[in-house]
Amino acid sequence: LQDCDGLIVRSATKVTADVLEAAERLQVVGRAGTGVDNVDVEAATRKGVLVMNTPTGNSLSAAELTCGMILCLARQIPQAAASMKEGKWDRKKYMGMELNGKTLAVLGLGRIGREVATRMQAFGMKTIGYDPIITPEASAAFGVEQLPLEQIWPCCDFITVHTPLLPATMGLLNDSTFAKCRRGVQVVNCARGGIVDEGALLRALRSGQCGGAALDVFTQEPPKDRDLVNHPNVICCPHLGASTREAQSRCGKEIAMQIVDMATGKGLAGIVNGQALSKAFAPQTKPWIALARALGTVLHTVGKQAQGSVQVCTLG
Repeated sequence: LQDCDGLIVRSATKVTADVLEAAERLQVVGRAGTGVDNVDVEAATRKGVLVMNTPTGNSLSAAELTCGMILCLARQIPQAAASMKEGKWDRKKYMGMELNGKTLAVLGLGRIGREVATRMQAFGMKTIGYDPIITPEASAAFGVEQLPLEQIWPCCDFITVHTPLLPATMGLLNDSTFAKCRRGVQVVNCARGGIVDEGALLRALRSGQCGGAALDVFTQEPPKDRDLVNHPNVICCPHLGASTREAQSRCGKEIAMQIVDMATGKGLAGIVNGQALSKAFAPQTKPWIALARALGTVLHTVGKQAQGSVQVCTLG
């Protein structure tokens, strides 16, 4: 790492403050994926290291996995398949439900959330949602009616979360929110572990308040507490959201091109911690950067020589 100027990492690699300190020449960390919770962004920012991600590379794969999870919850496909492999024929035990006419709540209406919503609309599901950034007019354009969270809990049959893990979203689904939901609500989390309070989810599953859960992510990965994983109404995967050949190829190519563009001065994309630099590379900003450089040169030249003050007037 000592001679490394740039670093591209996958989700399994941890870029800690110690790693950043050891990489004396490091200028950029590229995350081949969306989440940067495996990178100490604060430490990178303090050291002046750019952190990039590829926010669009795995959106389709994550959305398709979420849709598959919803289908599996509705028809208990994994449980029925496991039963068949044990030599059983339990048709009555695995009575499912149709998705047609059911209400799906999508919490987080960014790239993945909207892809999930439009795909599940094809199954006849009514899609409602919540996002503090996306306007109701924008979400209405892809068929999602936005409602306050307090109105969402009691009227949805399925809930899927697609938010980043932030202090505001930690434990978004908890004991209080589960109590406000319809009995038997189905929950999907293919976003980040911790958005759904795992203890509250287990309690809701045991009481029947939650009818089933599909989890691709966990607070601790791999999870050491197996009670949730082993619950008969839980479907779970080992964080497979971006695990498709297409997504991995896309993310790898995108992050490589983003670093090349940065190095050649063509632009900055996917910057997590360098909004000011992103603006500096924008075409409409370049003339102002050139002006600032010219003004600096003038002031450096005349600053010690001028008697009185120097006044510079600009228009624009």
